[in-house]
Formats: sequence, structure tokens, C-alpha cells
Amino acid sequence: MVTRNRHGCEISVPAPGMLWNTMGFVDALEAWKTERLAPLVGAGRTALSDAPAGDATQLLQVALANEINVSELAAAWMPSTRELDVKLAFARQAGDEAGHFQLVADRLTALGFDTATFVPTDNAMFQYLRSLTTTVERIAAGLFTLESIAYGVNENFMALCERRGDAETVRIYREYIQPDERAHQELGQRLLVRHATTPELEQRARDTVGKLLELAGATRAAAAARLGTACFPGC
Repeated sequence: MVTRNRHGCEISVPAPGMLWNTMGFVDALEAWKTERLAPLVGAGRTALSDAPAGDATQLLQVALANEINVSELAAAWMPSTRELDVKLAFARQAGDEAGHFQLVADRLTALGFDTATFVPTDNAMFQYLRSLTTTVERIAAGLFTLESIAYGVNENFMALCERRGDAETVRIYREYIQPDERAHQELGQRLLVRHATTPELEQRARDTVGKLLELAGATRAAAAARLGTACFPGC
């Protein structure tokens, strides 16, 4: 059901019975996503046993592109998102990802890379994300799934950096980036419970998760071929 907050903005509040059903759906979707995500994260874990490929500056530039792309995406979604709780979630995500961009940029500068020469790249995954128009699709993609991908692949990247003795990059990810990625993903879970309140919306969320994981797998496979390793960071 729809009500209004004290500012007069519309918010969606599931009825008690509906909330229970939606929570069950989100739990099942989380399990399905985790199962589908395993091969993508596993590829990076397997790569850790290979001879290290790609230097730190090359791999961190991937992170730099992802961070700014996600920040811009969340910011672009804000004006056309009517639900205040979701609008604010995207605002938080945009700000956090911009902060991650700056952290990675500072680390690259310390490693001798001139970030003024950096040009963000685009790919089919972000093109798909920008095409999403409904609130449930955007929650399922930008918060619930994309941030889960990021958290999983970043754990592998941290292990690679630790193996190489790059303690500072590990610290940045462990203390700042990873806690935010986890928080974004959990926020996506809560928002899906609140907004995926019909069978049609649930199916739309599931379809979006599946499509994004498919595109992420293809995008990361192409990047791995170019970089020489599947162990590189997400957003």
C-alpha cells in the first residue's frame, strides 16, 4: 500500500502479510543470486593460484572506471525515482562510490600514475544498467546485485594485493570500500522487501538480477582476457 511521509512524499509500505511473503521472495532471490555469482567470483579465486598478471596501477584503473560509472549511474537515477527511500539510497550510493573513486585515485597517484590522463570506459553492462526505468529493476540491479558482485571480486583482489605486499591497497578496501559495498547490498535487500510487492514485480526483479549477472560475467571475461587475469576489482 502507498502512504505519505511527513514531507508529503509517497512511500510504499507493504501490508503485514505481504511483507512476510516478500521477505521470503528476497531470501530466495539472495540464494539464487549467490549460486549464480559463484562462478564469476570463483574465476578470480582460481586466478590467485596462477602467476600474478597485471600491475597494480593497471588493475586499479579498472576499479577507478567502475567507481565513477556506478556513482554517475546512481546519480542519474535519482531525478526519475519517485520513492523517497529509494531516491535517498541512490544518493548515498552515488556519494559513497565517488568517495571510493577518490580513494583509488589517491592510491594510483601514490603509485606514480597520473590520474589526469584517466578516461573512463563504457561497456554493455553499464549500458544495460542505464536502460533500466523502474524502481524495482534499479534496486535489484544497482544495489542488490552489482554491489554483491563488487564485494565478491574485491575480496579476491585484496588477496592478490596482500600476496604482492601491497598493504595500503588492502587497507583501503578493508576499511572503506568493502564495508560500503556490503551496506549497499543490504540496503538493496531491504528496499526489495519494501517495493517488490507483487508477483509481477518479483519476476521483474529476478529477471533483472539474472540479466545483470549474465552481462557481468561476459564483461569480466572480456576484461580478464585483456588484463591477463580474472582477479581484478569491481566497483
